[in-house]
Amino acid sequence: MQVDHPTVLIISDEVDFSRRVTSRWQMERNVPTFTLLSGDLWPRFAVDAFDVAIVGALRRELLSVVLEMLHSTAQPFFCVCDDVANAQLVRQRWPRASILRRDENWLDALVLAASEAVHRAQAETRARAAEQSCAELERQAMLGRFVLDMRHNVNNALTTVLGNSDLLLLEPGSLSAPARAQIDTIRNMALRIHEVLQRFSSLEKEMNVVALQAERDSGKSRMAVAGR
Repeated sequence: MQVDHPTVLIISDEVDFSRRVTSRWQMERNVPTFTLLSGDLWPRFAVDAFDVAIVGALRRELLSVVLEMLHSTAQPFFCVCDDVANAQLVRQRWPRASILRRDENWLDALVLAASEAVHRAQAETRARAAEQSCAELERQAMLGRFVLDMRHNVNNALTTVLGNSDLLLLEPGSLSAPARAQIDTIRNMALRIHEVLQRFSSLEKEMNVVALQAERDSGKSRMAVAGR
């Protein structure tokens, strides 16, 4: 299962802020894709096109607009504040924001916390994809069980069709040539449907054999582990 490469959105009016964050992140093992925006460009950006957002060094009149939009999304976001008053304001109005003070070690702390948020977001994406796959497999399994359950009824109906078509074909003088050709076509198509249903039965047996063998192998593995 492939998950798209994570994207970190950085919103700042200072080029140096964005440069320092991206440069520091380059030192990590896993580096995401970065989207850099100034506060003026923010309204034109799709708010859900990122995994984690970082806001810092942004004008106060734009900070509220940006944080309000980020707070309405499901994605995690960080806000780097220059002073205590600003941090308190952000904490009160946007409780979902993860706040960091711009002190001596703010850059290392930000990259560490944001990296963990990226990993968590990717794990949640994988989990959602797995749930969707499981739901799709469950729907397919339900359809397969329905087909297997109904094959006996279909076989009974096919037996009737084949029997009556054979009886009609045994009386050559009672039908015209076109009618005999049509009945013969019906009989041949019924035989083809019967072959398909037989294939379903064969697949069921093969799957049961595979499941039984997997169960046996699992039991042997558990016994081997217990015997250590």
